[in-house]
Amino acid sequence: MRTLMIVAAAALVRSDGRLLLAQRPKGKTMAGLWEFPGGKIEAGESPQGALARELQEELGVRVAESDMTAFSFASHAYERFHLLMPVFMIRSWEGEIEAKEGQQLAWVSATEVRSYPAPAADVPLFEQFIDWSKAARA
Repeated sequence: MRTLMIVAAAALVRSDGRLLLAQRPKGKTMAGLWEFPGGKIEAGESPQGALARELQEELGVRVAESDMTAFSFASHAYERFHLLMPVFMIRSWEGEIEAKEGQQLAWVSATEVRSYPAPAADVPLFEQFIDWSKAARA
């Protein structure tokens, strides 16, 4: 039986419509793949509370829970665990985004996102971002 891992992730989108992706660092599972920033939900935390904490730790930005909009979710069975990941769209934050944990960051457009190799759970989310981007421009 696989363990259930619950993480919260952010679709951080700038005013120009570009999405922030973070590359998993060397030494971690799935190193080198690009994903939505975020992290594990600790005991007693809400998904939004965990995401606010993770974005402060990983990227140095403050995000109000009221600025998080439910975007999508992933439910994916990896070999060793099952991932459940709510994803929140965030269009405003306080502070300058910086890689606090040595990870590479990239602001990507909807036309570029498919060129970034990603964990299996994130690939359908990339497609949803493309669809959202098309609708936002219409």
